[in-house]
Amino acid sequence: MKNKRKLSASKSGQPRRRVVPLWRSPALIGVMVAGLLALAASGVWRVHQSGWLPRVADQARWQMITASARLGLKVDEVLVVGRRETTQRQLLNAVGLARGAPILAFDLNDAKKRVEKLPWVKSATVERLLPSTVLLTVEERQPLALWQNKGAFALIDTDGEVILSNGLERFSDLLVVVGADAPAHAGELLKVLATQPELKALVKAAVRVGGRRWNLRLKNDVDVRLPEENPTAA
Repeated sequence: MKNKRKLSASKSGQPRRRVVPLWRSPALIGVMVAGLLALAASGVWRVHQSGWLPRVADQARWQMITASARLGLKVDEVLVVGRRETTQRQLLNAVGLARGAPILAFDLNDAKKRVEKLPWVKSATVERLLPSTVLLTVEERQPLALWQNKGAFALIDTDGEVILSNGLERFSDLLVVVGADAPAHAGELLKVLATQPELKALVKAAVRVGGRRWNLRLKNDVDVRLPEENPTAA
């Protein structure tokens, strides 16, 4: 299909190198872009003098973008670094680019914001690698525990943020934390349990009590009441 988008993932964290023809070299592209910007700027100044700035400035901008695409500045490849849980389709839809689109026509910051709204994405950067590549780097959330609140379950990350509330079967080995404020304190509890691996292996759930401390529910249904202060010593 002519409009099929191309998406690649780099396990090493580095986009693969490509041989770029001389006429599309970074130095020459820079000269062309600078020339187009200069022409656009001079045109904007003239229309400013005549009072038609907004309309004609927008026309000048799109003329510059169209000209840049004819010179080879158009999307041919989208490279992704850091993706594990987020699907390729989700990322492509969020970036909002089609193959062959002018690479200067889309807003990097807007694309970043859209990508960061995806459930698994904690942060993202979107870069243009002229003449024809877009590099998308994502940092995904790290699942920490299953949060039970008012009978519903959700997967939370190390910052206590909800990632997902459905399709949780594959995370059934994670600790269940219970209570309205449990997500905000789950990270601290897991650090405490990490110092007591034998105890951690016996815990099936942790219940937040009074917004101050935890009760650990063991697999044999015995409760261990951790103190508010210095729970590691309990």
